[in-house]
Amino acid sequence: MTVIDLQLALSDDAPQDLLDSVHEAATRIGILQVVNHGVDQELIDDFHDRIGAVLELPRAEKAKLASPTGHPYRGWRQWPDDLGRLELERFNIGQFDSVEEAVAAGLSEEYAQLYKHPNVWPEGLREVARAYHDASVGVAEKVLALYAKVLGVPVETFPVNGRPYYTSFVVNDYPTWPVDQEDDDKLLLLEHADGSALTVLHQRGDYAGLQGQAPDGSWIPIPIVPGALQVFSGHILAKWTNDRLRAGRHRVVAGGTVTRRSTGVFWHPSLDTVIEPLAPFVDADGTDYEPSLLWDRAKNQVEDYLQVFGRPDQVAAWRAGRPYVAELAEV
Repeated sequence: MTVIDLQLALSDDAPQDLLDSVHEAATRIGILQVVNHGVDQELIDDFHDRIGAVLELPRAEKAKLASPTGHPYRGWRQWPDDLGRLELERFNIGQFDSVEEAVAAGLSEEYAQLYKHPNVWPEGLREVARAYHDASVGVAEKVLALYAKVLGVPVETFPVNGRPYYTSFVVNDYPTWPVDQEDDDKLLLLEHADGSALTVLHQRGDYAGLQGQAPDGSWIPIPIVPGALQVFSGHILAKWTNDRLRAGRHRVVAGGTVTRRSTGVFWHPSLDTVIEPLAPFVDADGTDYEPSLLWDRAKNQVEDYLQVFGRPDQVAAWRAGRPYVAELAEV
């Protein structure tokens, strides 16, 4: 996979072969690896060191960091497979800490209700997490400008003027997987494309467990490149461009000798945005996409997630407004 110098690609002196590489990656796979992206490596390292210290705590201590109301997108949680083996630990951070903070940032009272369930902040994490989040949003904005450039449209074509944007923030911690397991092709994260416009991800580990899907259905390892960030196109961007840009399907396979960790910031436009193909990308044949309000999806996100993935005890905890910690099999 080609690594893109983001600053160079955005410059007036960008080589055509570099822009061609961006276009090919965006239209065939929907995933870019970018360097020279403007995020300070010290900030990346600081955040990962701090969240790493949290995720390396004893399990009983981490259980205290679960959402007090059972919200699946707040705080720490663990996810076992059907045999009770740990597949994934996750730490989620909401965009705002409270309804009041969301309103102060410019959300309506209705939209701000997304944030009535509090974040869970281990000591020393909040400030650096917020700085890391904001830096990742900046990368998303730059990549969107780059995509406008390679598609030959003004960046204003994309409806991103309304703020605040809608984002979500997640850290995934994948365990080592015993090499003597029969399921050598074990997936720790099932294949999917994100519902965002763009997702900015940083990965750490000792193996290329992250894979992107090529048009022929094969899987391409996305190597861990020092200093690089991965940027995935999501369903919103595919819809905006009437599928000229591909939503990046990806998965994570088991392997390696150390825990694998990734941090993703999922960037969307503002909640009042109507998501539909944009005029420059709709020709005489029209489009098969129907317009949809982003808020209509966001407000049902938890219920939709639990309906598909929620286990009975998790759903019961959410209904009762109490913490949920999934049980693991005895090892």
